[in-house]
Amino acid sequence: MTSRELFRAERLFELGAEVGPVLGLDTASATASLAIVSHGKVLAQLSRSALSHGAQLPAATAEVVAQAGLRLKDLQGIAVGIGPGSFTGLRVGIAYAKGMVLALGCALIGIPTFDCLALAAFEQASPPEGTAICPILDARKGEIYANLYRVRADRLDKISQPLVIKVQNLFPELSDGVILVGDSKAEEASLLLSERGIRSTVLDEVELNSRGRYVAALGAGRISRGEIATPAILEPLYVRTTEATFKPVAAPPVAAAKERPWSDETKSSSSN
Repeated sequence: MTSRELFRAERLFELGAEVGPVLGLDTASATASLAIVSHGKVLAQLSRSALSHGAQLPAATAEVVAQAGLRLKDLQGIAVGIGPGSFTGLRVGIAYAKGMVLALGCALIGIPTFDCLALAAFEQASPPEGTAICPILDARKGEIYANLYRVRADRLDKISQPLVIKVQNLFPELSDGVILVGDSKAEEASLLLSERGIRSTVLDEVELNSRGRYVAALGAGRISRGEIATPAILEPLYVRTTEATFKPVAAPPVAAAKERPWSDETKSSSSN
């Protein structure tokens, strides 16, 4: 599926140039990434490793707003990364964004985290047309979240939906030159690809930590088109079901289901 928004940064910021300050925040990983974009320019950004996003997010927000020379009431919108990623991190970030929107009366926008990681890699590496970009985050239990994008002349095409898979099952169609971006699991994936004879480039966590600016920029573009999320129905893009569900004490054994791709896009008005 192709996202019409995943253009190079210059064009991306043009799409939201008419929109005033938008706070972008993403808590899908252990590092919170925040930024403020206003009228097509990045006013401030920061990334912060957090033991508890819930405890540290308010202070980080206050800091980035102050860096931009703004007050909270100046914000026209809050864009939040919806995942996939850490279940707890996503819940905290989205709940915080909803609370801010209700208090400030500004717009709410949900942005897929992997779109922002892919855009960060696109800008950092400036890869040739046809290159594959694969964002990767740790999904625990020996699994990863992954998605696949393809570089075109002026944009990225999204050619898969987010998956949760074993790292050794990473997209078999990958070929030499693939760019991996994400957390430590990207390095692990690169080693496994090398065993297949596939050369890859792993971008460091600077790209992971800069995703807040793309959350904000994509959010500004959506505000300009009137594509506003409803706080009551905006949900994380978990990709797989959460573990916080009731489990019978003595459930009968069932046959293991076959691993298959599954998308939450129909559950969120903000996914592409």
